[in-house]
Amino acid sequence: MATAQQQVPDILSPEFAADPYQAYRVMRDSAPLFWHEATQSYVISRYEDVERVFKDREGEFTTENYNWQLEPVHGRTILQLSGREHAVRRALVAPAFRGSDLQEKFLPVIERNSRELIDGFRHTGSADLVTDYATRFPVNVIADMLGLDKADHARFHRWYTSVIAFLGNLSGDPEVAAAGERTRAEFAEYMIPIIRARREAPGDDLLSALCAAEVDGVRMSDEDIKAFCSLLLAAGGETTDKAIAGIFANLLQHPEQLAAVREDRSLIARAFAETLRFTPPVHMIMRQSATEVTLSSGVVPAGATVTCLIGAANRDEGRYREPDRFDIFRDDLTTTTAFSAAADHLAFALGRHFCVGALLAKAEVEIGVGQLLDAMPDIRLADDADLVEQGVFTRGPQAVPVRFTPAGN
Repeated sequence: MATAQQQVPDILSPEFAADPYQAYRVMRDSAPLFWHEATQSYVISRYEDVERVFKDREGEFTTENYNWQLEPVHGRTILQLSGREHAVRRALVAPAFRGSDLQEKFLPVIERNSRELIDGFRHTGSADLVTDYATRFPVNVIADMLGLDKADHARFHRWYTSVIAFLGNLSGDPEVAAAGERTRAEFAEYMIPIIRARREAPGDDLLSALCAAEVDGVRMSDEDIKAFCSLLLAAGGETTDKAIAGIFANLLQHPEQLAAVREDRSLIARAFAETLRFTPPVHMIMRQSATEVTLSSGVVPAGATVTCLIGAANRDEGRYREPDRFDIFRDDLTTTTAFSAAADHLAFALGRHFCVGALLAKAEVEIGVGQLLDAMPDIRLADDADLVEQGVFTRGPQAVPVRFTPAGN
């Protein structure tokens, strides 16, 4: 085991950050389960092991790791709850993210926000899809859904960047930790008065719906709602942002697949599913073992933190053919279930903690990518484009500079 580990670049090293995929291959082959001293966790990389941990049919794994990983920045969130408490809280928030609420209330919000951003560059012939669009679009949508002032965008963006840095602070940098805790205080100061005002005078927005929601006599407290909004901004902002940038980075490097998507927009969902597999926005999620567990790659003791490498599992050659090839037409990834808890990729996790916003993300991506392709029919990478991915915990292209012939309105 020790020798295998020496060949694996450390997950906190610059070498790993530059190209984790090489390291993932070595891990899956020679160190599929190992103890990582710096993060005090067992690291797993094979699809069947990560899937087993996420699905957790036997109650062997908990999300207690979020007590130290999330609570300092968000407060206590739905992700930390289990059993009845989790089921009730999820029932309170889930309706807004599926079915008629999503279709009737929020699709127009998504369409409007995408169009407004594209209007900022559609006549110019060039854009950076990261700074001009991806980093702004999902946060604007969430702010709009909650009925918050989009003029506060810069603050929301700073807050969620600080929260994501806190979550990914695997090396324990004290400055990152302090900034994350400051964000929690600032966000509470901003949100709690708005929540109280919305309770007094509800509107037709998600925040008012959360204030009024009741399941089995349980309602969400101000603190519950604030924590959920904080989680929504961070999880919904960072991940959809990186997914949209990733879809275009992948398609622009595979022009024949880009042409297919341009011709047939129903393929956007395939491009999204394959991007989630090939370059997932979230590369690692942690869980805590409740008992001693025997995985295919070894034994995890009770009470341990387990770092599940989504980025590695989604490229497992034991699960996918030619896993290092981006292919929206692959037949070993099911698009129809890719945005549900029955997904056969791991980018949204699985089981009872499956991402509650998966269908919202799908709607944002389908509308956003469609509108971008309409505005930029001959989209191509800028000559000086260098599609460098950045990040370890969450990861995506740093910039996606493109050129196009302005299409008019």
